[in-house]
Amino acid sequence: MYPKVKPALARAWRDLQTVQFGVTPAHAVVFGPVDTATGTLIDRIDGTRGMELLRAEASGMGLPDGRADEVVRTLAGAGLLDDATAGGPRAQALRGHPQTVERLGPDLGSLSLVHREPGGDLRGIVARRAIRVRVRGSGRVGAVIAAVLAGAGVGRVEVLDGGLVEPADVAPGGLDPGSVGRPRAESAGRLVRESAPGRTPRAGEDAGADWIASGIPHLYAGVLEGTGLVGPLVLPGSTACAGCMERDRVDRDAAWPRMLVQWRSAHRRRAGAACDLGLSTAVAGLAAAHALAFLDGQLPASTAARWEAALPALHWESTPVPPHPDCPCGAGGSPDADRTGSGREGHDRMR
Repeated sequence: MYPKVKPALARAWRDLQTVQFGVTPAHAVVFGPVDTATGTLIDRIDGTRGMELLRAEASGMGLPDGRADEVVRTLAGAGLLDDATAGGPRAQALRGHPQTVERLGPDLGSLSLVHREPGGDLRGIVARRAIRVRVRGSGRVGAVIAAVLAGAGVGRVEVLDGGLVEPADVAPGGLDPGSVGRPRAESAGRLVRESAPGRTPRAGEDAGADWIASGIPHLYAGVLEGTGLVGPLVLPGSTACAGCMERDRVDRDAAWPRMLVQWRSAHRRRAGAACDLGLSTAVAGLAAAHALAFLDGQLPASTAARWEAALPALHWESTPVPPHPDCPCGAGGSPDADRTGSGREGHDRMR
């Protein structure tokens, strides 16, 4: 074991005997009382020394026997300790690719805060590299989502879309001007490969699977008429699906189906879309972050909920999305039914 205090958390002394790891309340930990010698020992828990050397150095500082082990146990219990050799064989294999690890350094830092156990950061990246994600649509939102997921270490990112790239699809972090006129799937696939660290995920063809029937979790995201939408994250059979949302809207507005048919018909004829670059980028970032949280084993705030922000004020607001009792998806009868928690503009979805 080569213990290391996690570098992702900034360190500061609150007073002569109390040290705080972390600035933000979400992850900050206060550690104390700490005498001067123990503070010096903590500085040396940096992954370059094994326990035998740390014990010897602690003894040389005048600390009592067992103090080094006690400090290491306490730091580990507080989620503040990493181990330069932890994570298992796959994590160790990943350490053999230093350029990939360096590229993913900020992601590893974040994962070290979420996965508190030593080696949890590399285990998290290894798990991501075994995951397959599909993004439907490659507009200003969908292409950026795909690039972020690939860049964050997801092993296989497939972008599903048809037709040719249009000038309005171009966005920083997404499709570039050189993609205009080229097939969408091909251009998105190239973007994914260029974004991926170390290994090249690939684009794919749409298998046409029914997400609900296949039990595939999926997240909706997009921009519609200057309003950014993220969620819901649908867990088939447990949380509300698109069919639930449709039935709920019809219950509240009997004219909705009639208007929806007209809007869908008009959409095929409409040339422009209100999809501000700043808003579309924010939606893509939030959606990708929620997707990664789910892929990392957590339930993000978009689970059974929709987050919306409209121009110009951009106040993000969350609305629960309840299951509909008449929807055949089965979420209405699930014990998790009351739990509240990508592609072209307006209809970007990740699964």
